[in-house]
Amino acid sequence: MPPTRAISEDTQSQEDATRTLEPPMKKARLSAEPAGGLPLADQPSYLGPSNQEPPPDEDEWKDEVLAEPEDDSNRRSDLYLDTVNRMTLDFDFEKLCSVSLSNINVYGCLVCGKYFQGRGKSSYAYAHSIHEDHHVFINLETQKVYVLPDGYEVHDPSLDDISAVLSPMFTKSQVDALSLPSYVHRHSYDLSSKAYYPGFVGLNNIKRNDYLNVIIHALVHVTPLRDYLLLFKPSKPTATVATPSESSAGGKKAKRGPPVTSSELLNRFAALAKKLWNPRLFKSQVSPHEFLQEVTRSSA
Repeated sequence: MPPTRAISEDTQSQEDATRTLEPPMKKARLSAEPAGGLPLADQPSYLGPSNQEPPPDEDEWKDEVLAEPEDDSNRRSDLYLDTVNRMTLDFDFEKLCSVSLSNINVYGCLVCGKYFQGRGKSSYAYAHSIHEDHHVFINLETQKVYVLPDGYEVHDPSLDDISAVLSPMFTKSQVDALSLPSYVHRHSYDLSSKAYYPGFVGLNNIKRNDYLNVIIHALVHVTPLRDYLLLFKPSKPTATVATPSESSAGGKKAKRGPPVTSSELLNRFAALAKKLWNPRLFKSQVSPHEFLQEVTRSSA
């Protein structure tokens, strides 16, 4: 037993020596009372000036960083915009659904460039968004962009160039600038960085229609006709007028005449002229497919 006691005494002496070498742990003073009898104002400050605000509470910082914005439409609109492929977009062909061949409520897929009807749960565009994982669609008539199958509308300025190719618009000042001598030397660039001159782009040859392409180019360079076509806005079939024979008489209400609409041939010819003079084309050539289709129907 004596040897065991000696070992215990040696162990105790080593623990005492170790405890002596370790500095005592300092506990932060949480009390607001003055220490050492000195007033609180006379004590040395280790936290900086007295008017410095304490750091914010950790929970408050987390709430500030992790708080969700009230309107997350901008955040949602960025989810699929990187899938838009402008190289596949071609709005020169007739706006018909690739499945039903209907021209009512047609949307264009901005990923593959195909046309589909509707955006409801039973529509072809909705089915395409699920089966092909393509989510960004544009209404070919209103130029509004939607994400399917979620169905919310996207407002993003990066999509303005697509609307400018789908339905180019010209102002009076822009049309007047076309007649300036310096405009001939202004060139634009397509997506392939290929330079082209607006108004002098090529027309695709569809079944030996090169003779008609020459006539189209000649017509869209006649200044009065060019200016009229570029500023032309198709009228919707909502405006009506009363015919002279149906004017009101004797207090009776006048009957309304047939809807006043512009010719579809004129609509498509104006649309083709705007594409030929468009300085924001994705490709440096234009297809007269829609216009030729209407010429064929009107000539039948």
